[in-house]
Amino acid sequence: MKIEVYGRKMTVSDTLEAYVTRKMEKLGKYFGDEPAAQVTFSIERGMQNVEIAFEVNGMYFRAQERTSDMYASIDGAVASIDRQIQKNKTKLSKRLRQESFAKSMASMTDYHDEEFEVVREKNVEVKPMTTEDAILQMNLLGHNFFFFLNSDKGDKACVVYRRNAGGYGLLVSEI
Repeated sequence: MKIEVYGRKMTVSDTLEAYVTRKMEKLGKYFGDEPAAQVTFSIERGMQNVEIAFEVNGMYFRAQERTSDMYASIDGAVASIDRQIQKNKTKLSKRLRQESFAKSMASMTDYHDEEFEVVREKNVEVKPMTTEDAILQMNLLGHNFFFFLNSDKGDKACVVYRRNAGGYGLLVSEI
């Protein structure tokens, strides 16, 4: 597993980098391909933060842990990803074996009569998948919504979201 280590407003020591590399290698047993993981360390208000993110065959995994000890944060984030994989093992095993197709997301248009400040921009790959796979991916990322191309509906652009009243909703484009 290729691991890129970043420090946000801090310098990452060699021992810390070796520790996270050793822990992340244990996750490599689940994947046939060589995933590239990004590990970001930061310290905010005295708390030690670790964020781990990687992609394998179109499936994104992300975990963030915040404790008073950096090593405990690493252990917690790796354990969180391991739990995500174990919880969804059968669904993931089917998904990780399939080939995925990458498409770029079209850029958003601005409204002319109102001014909005965009504080963050993120490029994402939009991939065709079923609604069930999109819900799985949304839950793995820990997000409340997920944008995807719905292969069940002729590759229409769709958004799946978690409803406040429970369950999930699906928005289907009419383009």
